[in-house]
Amino acid sequence: MEQIGVYVSVPVACFRVPRAREYFETFPCPPPATVYGMLLSMVGETNRRVHEGAEIAIAMLSVPSYSTVLRTLWRVKDKNEGLGQGNNRRPDFQELLTDVRFIAWVRRGVHESNEQSLAERLSEAFLQPSTVSRFGGLSLGESTHLVDEVKPYTQTTERGRVLMKQDDGDLSLPVWVDHVGANTRWAQYTLREETLITKNLTDAWTAILRPQR
Repeated sequence: MEQIGVYVSVPVACFRVPRAREYFETFPCPPPATVYGMLLSMVGETNRRVHEGAEIAIAMLSVPSYSTVLRTLWRVKDKNEGLGQGNNRRPDFQELLTDVRFIAWVRRGVHESNEQSLAERLSEAFLQPSTVSRFGGLSLGESTHLVDEVKPYTQTTERGRVLMKQDDGDLSLPVWVDHVGANTRWAQYTLREETLITKNLTDAWTAILRPQR
């Protein structure tokens, strides 16, 4: 299996900008790290290093609508109070995207060392879903932002906004997230209208790798 295209739709989602604090902004599209995590969940893989090196390309088929909600968020401000209690909870505004539809192409990367590639496991999951052992709902980003539809994508003549690597691009997105330390890997991108023929989208592929030390 050289590569596979996966169509994904999510009714409501938020791809939180990590540096946002008082007002939780969202990226306009799912970052490569977020899509990779969703695909791992789909095949039931809990160790994200198993398919490190897999390559992903993303194209938006929709232009999601923005809305803002006021929600209660947990923070750790006072260690003497319980989680979600007192100063450890407060209202904050959060941006949401409605009608998120995109394609994720996945292929074996030169640094993906697992004998069975992520692309092969995704293909197998579509052909024989009973072989997948997983738990929980399939979500994109937050656990409440559940995927509505996921299926193989085979069209090649459609147009969409492709996430292209560009050194001076206006989107700085996470490729590998480190929630504990400072080893999150970032890359610069721009969304560009293109015909969705992957052989012509060489700048769209991202290798999911940790930062080099």
